Amino acid sequence: MTQKRAFLVVMDSVGCGGAPDADQFFNGDLPDTGANTLAHIAQACANGQAEEGRRGALHMPHLAASGIGAAVRLASGADAPALSAPSGEPKALWGAASEISKGKDTPSGHWEIAGVPVPWDWHYFPDQDVSFSADLMAEVARLCGAEGTLCNRHGSGTAVIDTFAEDHIKSGWPICYTSADSVFQIAAHEDHFGLDRLQNLCADIAPTLHAMRVGRVIARPFTGDAESGYQRTGNRHDYAIAPPSDTLCDVAQKAGRHVYAIGKIGDIFSMRGIDENRKGRDRALMGHLLNVMEEAAPGSFTFANFVEFDSLFGHRRDVSGYASALEWFDSCLPDIKARMRDGDLVIFTADHGNDPTWSGTDHTRERVPVIALGMGAGEIGLIGFSDIAASVAAHLDLPAFGPGTSFL
Repeated sequence: MTQKRAFLVVMDSVGCGGAPDADQFFNGDLPDTGANTLAHIAQACANGQAEEGRRGALHMPHLAASGIGAAVRLASGADAPALSAPSGEPKALWGAASEISKGKDTPSGHWEIAGVPVPWDWHYFPDQDVSFSADLMAEVARLCGAEGTLCNRHGSGTAVIDTFAEDHIKSGWPICYTSADSVFQIAAHEDHFGLDRLQNLCADIAPTLHAMRVGRVIARPFTGDAESGYQRTGNRHDYAIAPPSDTLCDVAQKAGRHVYAIGKIGDIFSMRGIDENRKGRDRALMGHLLNVMEEAAPGSFTFANFVEFDSLFGHRRDVSGYASALEWFDSCLPDIKARMRDGDLVIFTADHGNDPTWSGTDHTRERVPVIALGMGAGEIGLIGFSDIAASVAAHLDLPAFGPGTSFL
């Protein structure tokens, strides 16, 4: 077996603008043309517009030295202040990738990064007073033994819980809502409704939603009370539709390689092609990644997702929070590099954008940066998402599959 290892790290929603089809994707009535997560955050920091909990220019010296600013310019032509390589020449392989799947959502981006562009159109629920059919709501109520459901519309998860939590606790009815993504979300109180009951409900209704080409059913548990407030817990679970063909995870596992999933990866791929799954908040996930880098055997593949750029800051249009998260992540790169062995490939990329300076609350259609450590330095150019999977497969001496071409 090869002595080489590969680590594919998705910085969820850290786009770099320039998607050639951005005009076909929208936040409300505004097309995503011009959205640029990294550039706009860097510009806001440079202009003193991201000073809550942090100060000054965006400080990402390690990714800057590796070429992330160059990737922004290549993708979009935009300037990302303070993200240029100090020497002028990035010290890693760098480029930017474009997506061909017809969605700017989590499964679309991750599946295509793993070599499987989405072959169908996702189902999205209408943003109107009643988003879900009476039949679907009746089935949800039947499955959990409730007399009805609450909400039945688009909404922000935290706002939905604040609005419906008291009625939910009194009635025992689950809170059902959606977003601009192809998702069906159910929120319920861990104590009053029960965490196991919520997860069983989501697992039971998932096949119905998947048959409709809804990408994910998401369990959104929360705790608290009216006096102290309600808080979502870390026990979220995604029930995702399975990919339509073998992904990079499947190919690696079938070749006898150990496949580690960190963060949401297990949920996104329905645990297919995965041997170990490690979850938690982003700071805990960084600990998992560092531990896996110390433990993982030659030939292994690790796929990680750091979601809080997206979930905590992008959707909430929190520029300062997003900038702080980027700076924290960058500060961890020396620890990552210190655990790299000869023959290791570490790729940093993203699955879509979520520009916190943009209108609305939805993801933004963008190209994404691709930074590869361990294989020398130089520009890899504008590539496709599937080329990332092809490159990992080539590095690990796995059988070629899918539409991608290796950039190595």
